[in-house]
Amino acid sequence: MATDVLELLVVGAGPAGIAAAVEARRRGLAVLVVDKARFPRDKTCGDGLTTGALRALEALGLDVRRLPSYVSVRETVIVGPDGHAVSLPLPTDRGEYAGVVPRRELDAALVLLARDRGIEVRDGCALASISVERDAVRATLADGAVVRARWVVGADGQWSATRRLATADPSGDVARDVAAAPDLGTWHAFRGYYRGVDDDRLWVLFEPDLLPGYAWVFPVGGGRANVGFGVLRDGATTGKELARLWRDVRERPAIRDVLGPHAEPDGPSRAWPIPAAWSEGALTGPARVLYAGDAARVVDPMTGEGIAQALESGRLAARAVSFGGHPANVAAQYRDTVRDALGTDLWFARTLQQLLRSPLGARATIRAADLTPWTRRNFARWMFEDYPRAAVLTPHRWHRGMFTGRGAYAEH
Repeated sequence: MATDVLELLVVGAGPAGIAAAVEARRRGLAVLVVDKARFPRDKTCGDGLTTGALRALEALGLDVRRLPSYVSVRETVIVGPDGHAVSLPLPTDRGEYAGVVPRRELDAALVLLARDRGIEVRDGCALASISVERDAVRATLADGAVVRARWVVGADGQWSATRRLATADPSGDVARDVAAAPDLGTWHAFRGYYRGVDDDRLWVLFEPDLLPGYAWVFPVGGGRANVGFGVLRDGATTGKELARLWRDVRERPAIRDVLGPHAEPDGPSRAWPIPAAWSEGALTGPARVLYAGDAARVVDPMTGEGIAQALESGRLAARAVSFGGHPANVAAQYRDTVRDALGTDLWFARTLQQLLRSPLGARATIRAADLTPWTRRNFARWMFEDYPRAAVLTPHRWHRGMFTGRGAYAEH
């Protein structure tokens, strides 16, 4: 029988969960992190890191440049549906603006970071049940241990067990939580690793039949690359159809030209859903339960990027909890801060997604980016979230040097 009450239980030890735990620890809260997986473990992902993600990781205290497979991106090539290619440079002397590292390495490093900060992380330990009491949340783990915590942050991904178990709790706001529950994902993606890849640049290819989605080739070091594609998930599209599309996409001449003649698959390919349907209601569930990262759908609907948003939402969840107060007030504060930090950008990205649905719109966007050296340079920094996606619409976030800032890990 559990007697002590923690301030915070975090379910999920990915970027959102570790960000929540580290922030909670910084604010003096007692925190426990649990995850059903054992680390290191693979996480199906494109492995790309934007400037926003890199800065957030730096703020956590993790230097991703030290990870074995990290690759710094200095040049991105975007290929339009008509084959027109645009090379977008990133600064080479002002820190890191984009990078790629396998999630197996990144997430394991985050878990190690948390443990080094004195945070208990129990991996290989799934959540079995959860119930909301008057002044705490009671959680039973798969090993039979019972944990009571003032707050729970569900950072356990698209298929959040926290959400599923909390929804079944009759003391919670079941109707709202069910309405906010993720479906099969707004996007679907496939990913495979290749070895023997000649080109070490980051490639994004807007194939006509994938729009507004795209294919990618992201370098992960040692002549290896993360190769994949993402498409909007049509309710009529089956898994078998998506698998057939993946087999076709990876053999297309545009992709093979980037990979080079000696590239070959390096392990199995994997598919995953991307929950990019932003909704404030997905951030909170029953009293004392918050959601972050993919469990809260805070994923960029234009690019599928979710690591920066996961880190930010996890941090904001811990910040809201640290202020205390009535559960309804904490939940409202969390929704407000996430809306201010991410909501407008996610809405703006969803609006721009419509522009990329047609080949004409995609061609016009890419050719506009190729107008001058200035547009090429600044489009790259906008694409990698060097500054807020919807900065033009949010004057309250403007500050001196916003469009000329240093990247992550810059020498100050």
